[in-house]
Amino acid sequence: QVQLVESGGALVQAGGSLKLSCVASGSAFSARTMGWYRQAPGQRREMVATISSRGRISYADSVQGRFTISRDNTKSTAYLQMSSLKPEDAGVYYCNAYGPTVEADYWGKGTLVTVSS
Repeated sequence: QVQLVESGGALVQAGGSLKLSCVASGSAFSARTMGWYRQAPGQRREMVATISSRGRISYADSVQGRFTISRDNTKSTAYLQMSSLKPEDAGVYYCNAYGPTVEADYWGKGTLVTVSS
């Protein structure tokens, strides 16, 4: 069983920066695709960024150029560096670990990001 614990959410002013962390327990971290998703009130959860076990990265168009996803397999930790934050970036940010099997799909409880204008 894998547990994911996010941290780093906070209240920040528009234009500011924030770094989220996701620490994973259990084994096979390096074999999993790690992702960050967010959900604003009343909206569906959406993908923000993912990084595969081989380091292939994808970003949502809305965060491209402003957010950076990374991982440290030695620490079983994934990160999301967020810069030039906008009010529309606010929401609960969830960490996801997927693979290497299709049944392996884990979620953290989320960390709240609030962006004031």
